[in-house]
Amino acid sequence: MPLLPLVPLPASVEAPDAVPFRIDASTVIEGEADATAALSAVVATRTGLTPNPTAGDRTVVFRLAPGGAAESYRITVDEASVTATAPDRAGLFYAAQTLGQLITRDGDGWMIPAVTLEDAPRFAYRGVMLDVARHFHPLETVKAFVDRAAALKLNVLHLHLSDDQGWRVQLASRPRLTEVASSGAVGGDPGGFYTKADYAEIVAYAASRHMTVVPEFDMPGHTHAVGLAYPELAEDPVLSTHIEEIASTYGGELPTPGVAYTGMAVGFSSLKTRDEATYDFVADVFGELAGMTPGPYLHFGGDESLATEDEDFGVFVDRVSRIIADLGKTPIAWHEAGSRTIDDSTVGQYWGFVVPTGGMDDKARAFVRNGARVILSPADAVYLDMKYDDDAQIGLTWANGPTSIERAYAWEPSAVIDGIDESDILGVEAPLWTETVRTLADIDLLAFPRIAAAAEAAWSPADGRDWASFRERIGGLAPLWEAQGIGFWRSPQIDWSAG
Repeated sequence: MPLLPLVPLPASVEAPDAVPFRIDASTVIEGEADATAALSAVVATRTGLTPNPTAGDRTVVFRLAPGGAAESYRITVDEASVTATAPDRAGLFYAAQTLGQLITRDGDGWMIPAVTLEDAPRFAYRGVMLDVARHFHPLETVKAFVDRAAALKLNVLHLHLSDDQGWRVQLASRPRLTEVASSGAVGGDPGGFYTKADYAEIVAYAASRHMTVVPEFDMPGHTHAVGLAYPELAEDPVLSTHIEEIASTYGGELPTPGVAYTGMAVGFSSLKTRDEATYDFVADVFGELAGMTPGPYLHFGGDESLATEDEDFGVFVDRVSRIIADLGKTPIAWHEAGSRTIDDSTVGQYWGFVVPTGGMDDKARAFVRNGARVILSPADAVYLDMKYDDDAQIGLTWANGPTSIERAYAWEPSAVIDGIDESDILGVEAPLWTETVRTLADIDLLAFPRIAAAAEAAWSPADGRDWASFRERIGGLAPLWEAQGIGFWRSPQIDWSAG
């Protein structure tokens, strides 16, 4: 019997050889509103049917019930009914996504196979990141990405809102950031920004899919755009042979003070870390962002600050992490900040390789020594912007070359950094940087199916994960993804005819 096309893999599945639950126009879907709406949308997209909410003898019911871990759920399917219970609305929403994956053709009709399923997440933080700074992505694209991620039980949307190429969210306290510094993008493409209303809409839309928005203003590096708006806060670019090589390989001019940057190099910019005006700026932008963001986290970057002196970098990340903590938020920083004195609550995000190099693992361990936890984003496993193979038209290869779907799946979170236990890991996040990504079609091509591998690493029990099983299960999702208009990459490692 083929494996059920469930991704991420549930904690427990029993599929008896019994009569399935058949779906037609008389099927009733009722109960908790978010879950009911989610499954109704999948049914309509996958089958073309519009379930009747009032008449019919076969019923799908979503019901809150006490007991169980946060976001957990239980599903029972037989010939007469489908029952999904959970202790919270998120669990019911995820039950709806699981049922959506189970919808299968049954001759000329549709059915959900008989099954008893219990499920709960491995990690509390299950994220994707979308870089809207290198290339700006409009509101509708962000919403579509939220829908795609939430369907795989990912619950965090990390938005990379500023970089050398542009600043992407409107702030009343510092209006020149979007008036002056938002128009650029890699390759000279159009820029853009989100108004405060747009940002609020993203936050609300994500919340309706049980996703938390984690906004990032990256600093003290990756800040050339800040210097366009407030030149008194920025150091002149520090050029290197590496930056010149990037410009030669990928095109674009070298960074110049006061001129919008459209290239792909990193590590040349820095804020003036010894100037008190810089910390006034930090207090303004994160203070306003905190008021706009109901979630618990604010990300301040701290990566690739190659143009900032070591001592100055240490002073900067210490002060900024404390500014954010004093706002009542939990700071997040890339792992480089772990080597410095920072607020003890700061969560570290590790972007080194699955086999750590250059002491990156020790910097990540520093967050744990402070009593905080880490998010794992190993670049050679879960960076969604890497090419699948050398022939891919978009994507990059700096993270140990192309990242196949098998390599994206094969890593184990608890085995990456010695000395970091399961309890020290807040979760897993799959970033999508957008130097080569211009459209939703580009996002789909690079993210799918690797985003599903990241989702399984974040959700599923470690002892149940298996590459051969994943290959079969992911192949079975092709019809659903096609119906949803997701232009996924048909990896030759997967038998897509299984669906």
